[in-house]
Amino acid sequence: HVQLVESGGGLVQPGVSLRLSCAASGSVVRINAMGWYRQAPGKKRELVATITRGGSANYADSVKGRFTISRDNAKNTVYLQMNSLKPEDTAVYYCNAVWGNFNINYWGQGAQVTVSS
Repeated sequence: HVQLVESGGGLVQPGVSLRLSCAASGSVVRINAMGWYRQAPGKKRELVATITRGGSANYADSVKGRFTISRDNAKNTVYLQMNSLKPEDTAVYYCNAVWGNFNINYWGQGAQVTVSS
């Protein structure tokens, strides 16, 4: 099994940058892909970005060119660099790990990101 702990959320103004981190512990060798999802008030949880163990990344259209996902396998940590933040990026951001032969999903506790002037 895997435990995920996010950090780095906060309140920022539009246009600035923020970086989220997610540290994994437990049976990390069996983690396949990792990623970030977000859920805004009154909306469904949506994919933001994912990255495979080999480093292949995938992004939602709404964040392409602004957000970058990266992964440090030695530290068992995945990052989400968010640039040019917009008010519509306001949400709780959840770290996700896809684990084992049956692709079991594990989730972090969530990190609030609020973009407001």
